[in-house]
Amino acid sequence: MASVSTQPQFRYTQPPSKVLHLRNLPWECIEEELIELGKPFGKVVNTKCNVGANRNQAFIEFSDINQAIAMISYYASSSEPAQVRGKTVYLQYSNRQEIVNNKTAADVAGNVLLVTIEGADARLVSIDVLHLVFSAFGFVHKITTFEKTAGFQALVQFSDQETATSAKDALDGRSIPSYLLPGNLGPCTLKITYSGHSDLSVKFQSHRSRDYTNPYLPVAQSAMEGNGQSVMGLDGKRLEAESNVLLASIENMQYAVTLDVLHMVFSSFGPIQKIAMFDKNGGLQALVQYPDVQTAIVAKEALEGHCIYDGGFCKLHLSYSRHTDLSIKVNNDRSRDYTMPTAPPPVMNVQPSVSGQQQAPMSGPPSQQYNTAQYAPSNNNQNFIPQSQAGWGPAPPAPHPMQQQQQQQQQQQQRMHHNPYMPPGTMPPQGGPGMMQYPGHIHQ
Repeated sequence: MASVSTQPQFRYTQPPSKVLHLRNLPWECIEEELIELGKPFGKVVNTKCNVGANRNQAFIEFSDINQAIAMISYYASSSEPAQVRGKTVYLQYSNRQEIVNNKTAADVAGNVLLVTIEGADARLVSIDVLHLVFSAFGFVHKITTFEKTAGFQALVQFSDQETATSAKDALDGRSIPSYLLPGNLGPCTLKITYSGHSDLSVKFQSHRSRDYTNPYLPVAQSAMEGNGQSVMGLDGKRLEAESNVLLASIENMQYAVTLDVLHMVFSSFGPIQKIAMFDKNGGLQALVQYPDVQTAIVAKEALEGHCIYDGGFCKLHLSYSRHTDLSIKVNNDRSRDYTMPTAPPPVMNVQPSVSGQQQAPMSGPPSQQYNTAQYAPSNNNQNFIPQSQAGWGPAPPAPHPMQQQQQQQQQQQQRMHHNPYMPPGTMPPQGGPGMMQYPGHIHQ
């Protein structure tokens, strides 16, 4: 039975319009029901439903104003009011001539998807898992995650609308495969709509946001220190965000380590752009900048845990820095920018002996840049400098300068002939006795 109301079904204060305003609709009214209501009077070209605080109002737009007038006139003279789901609907002309902004951002296809993860453990789904799921449909540019009243959500940006639509159609309403989730997580279902964004703004690589188009973007400190949600790999282990800048911490500082010592060690793997040394937590640390991430990865893997000097002295511990471009304001003994044309070539100074006396400095050509592919780790003992020659023993009496220079040249020639890693026709970089000379000579 139709509901009865004392409200007038029509208001005649508005001038005619091809857009009609409908009131007293069921709050769950859908667009198809509005089209069906107006179909007998003409072509409905647009609708807008669930309007108002109670979501019980709507607008319908006809292709011609006479069709709207016909609908109003019919129900004004009919004994049967307009009804939707048994409720009397009140009609009037709208004060607008067309419906604008009918579709929400969720209805307009775009290249960015709004993903809602449903489930008791939804907020524990890592950004890396989301990347694995969505990258199956194309290159994912950016991902950001956040929590709203609707739950744990993510914005996933693709390069184009077609790729995003393909991912949405395939994944909407589906659950994340259980083999991608840690064993203690329950089912997590994806609800996907389109976002109004077209290009996400990601300022830091972190456990909350990721820009896969910019490998040089700084890494948020929370991602490195594990504050909040850790970045996890498929094996459940925490991943370290890679960078072209390495943070070197040096322990067991029995001998001084200078800027030129660091340059000689790290330049064996590629050109060094900048180095900055500083004291922190009672020890020496340094930032070493390479031109690209891959070179830094190779250097880190080769040097991590190795010692600059024999006997376990000056041990290197390396991690990736959140920096991508160091700011060097002045070249001195603690910082240097090798990309500046006025930057002096690295000069190697001999480190003090065990007795603490400073020997005469040795100068030589800048450290030779080598192709790191030739420095594969080798277990052949003949590639290592014998301890009797390379170890830090008691300091002998200082020889005559001319004698000392001749001895140095002889030692260099011997190393060149016996070292299979030296490029033909080159001289090895000069360093202090007992110092690591090449990647093949790194001391454990």
